[in-house]
Amino acid sequence: MSSVLLATRLLKRRLSQKVSVEEASRFRASFDGSKLSFMPAAVVRPRTRSDITTVLTMANRYGVPVTVRGGGTSLTGSGSPLRGGWVLDLSGWKRIRLDAEAGTVEAQAGVVVADLQRAVEAAGWFYPPDPASKQYSTVGGNIACNAGGMHGGKYGVTRDFVLALRGFLPTGEYVEWGSGTKKFAAGFNLRDLWIGSEGMLGVVTEATLKLIPQPAARWTLLTAFADEVTAFQAARALFARRIQPAICEFLDRASVTCAERATGKTVFPGQAGRAVILLELAGTAGELAETSPAVMEWARAHAVAYKEAGNRAEAEELWSVRRKCSGAMFELGDAKLNEDIVIPMRNYERFAAFLERLRASARLPIPTFGHLADGNLHVNIMYHAADRAEYQRAERTVGVLMREVVKLGGAISGEHGIGLAKSPFLRLQHTPAQIKAMKAVKAALDPNGILNPGKMFTPFKVWEHPRLKIKLPWDHK
Repeated sequence: MSSVLLATRLLKRRLSQKVSVEEASRFRASFDGSKLSFMPAAVVRPRTRSDITTVLTMANRYGVPVTVRGGGTSLTGSGSPLRGGWVLDLSGWKRIRLDAEAGTVEAQAGVVVADLQRAVEAAGWFYPPDPASKQYSTVGGNIACNAGGMHGGKYGVTRDFVLALRGFLPTGEYVEWGSGTKKFAAGFNLRDLWIGSEGMLGVVTEATLKLIPQPAARWTLLTAFADEVTAFQAARALFARRIQPAICEFLDRASVTCAERATGKTVFPGQAGRAVILLELAGTAGELAETSPAVMEWARAHAVAYKEAGNRAEAEELWSVRRKCSGAMFELGDAKLNEDIVIPMRNYERFAAFLERLRASARLPIPTFGHLADGNLHVNIMYHAADRAEYQRAERTVGVLMREVVKLGGAISGEHGIGLAKSPFLRLQHTPAQIKAMKAVKAALDPNGILNPGKMFTPFKVWEHPRLKIKLPWDHK
């Protein structure tokens, strides 16, 4: 009998109904949004801190890998149990406690981000991090990948809103990093070490999050440009005016064309398939009254067309092109590699020229959209899953993309993390000394290597492992 099988039987005796070894349950926990599937021996749904201590203590004793799971929306395989073992499912940990006076909220790891936002907005507060998966992804998962979203340029990403974390070291000991106060300078900042660590350095069970007042007013403007280069140039000109929109979304011509075909509507009549920038200002009515005329002046100087929303209903209509573009891309291929790279603003135009060359050399559609206020662009390499030659070209294209991103001074991931899918490229971003330091931290906190092993540091050949041919709820969002 293997040590994992023995440990699983012993764990089931200890935790009874909290441990599932049913095949259907294990299969659902075997993959994340990357669709890379690895069957675990059991799925554990703890109800108390004591349950988690038991799981981690036994995992260390018997050498059982443990992968923490929330909504399973990771696109890089960081939530897939590569080495099998046990999946620690925290999706049932959903408590929210708002401190309306202090402007903070305590949220357990399984709280869905959109539910958290609705809860605090009802009390006049605002939690800005808003990944596209927010209707499905959880607070714990967002912390694990330091998720951002459209509001990142003005307000920041998940890390900027975490005051404190509570959870467990890989060895099973309960710890608290930081506090609910907005200032905390007592000891090493291990809180930030956990954020973005992809579940490799500890188990987050609860976070205290900072909130900001809900904006009193919003103003939306959709602008069109002849091509991607002129759109990027215009965005830089806007930021040079020291104007910081709450949202600054870019869609290239291919993305817009797909959205127009999906909706049957042309964004700007007579000018189909233009690259667009969608702007939203947020703040007090006075702030918007002061800033919006300057933005309109910018639009008249740089855009070939523009539309201003007169009210929230009209704003929602303008937003439809952004919401439709990702799902509409599947007319170009039934599968895609969604790469969330980051480009420094100074190199926007160079990157746009590179993308044109990349499309030609790859012979694949590569629609691109993203957040220009912080340079986080989603490069979607489309292909047909049944066509092995196309898939291999798509995988090679990712490597070319990553090398250019680093060459331009960018980041190979802005919010998806490394996981398995980007593990072959970590060495492009970091020197051997930097990776050695990261591994040393991992070894210090997780001496037996039980927490999410095999991720990030060991290059994984994604193209040699078939992805599941299934549709997930967020695939076409």
